[in-house]
Amino acid sequence: MKRRKKTKYVHEGRYVAEVEVELQEDDTGWSPYLSVEDASRLDNVREAIRRGDLESAAKYGQIYELRPVQRP
Repeated sequence: MKRRKKTKYVHEGRYVAEVEVELQEDDTGWSPYLSVEDASRLDNVREAIRRGDLESAAKYGQIYELRPVQRP
């Protein structure tokens, strides 16, 4: 089994979380896939952002706030 790091982005409302996960690759048709732990981490980040708990979400990765760009 081969493993490689990947950055996943979780977009929820006006926030985006940048979370490092590990993709697992093998010879099956389901490859590449996340471990149960990494999938849970992404779910936890999404739920924390939905609750407005950015401090908890930031424990898993960098959090960004999206703002519209003003057109000239």
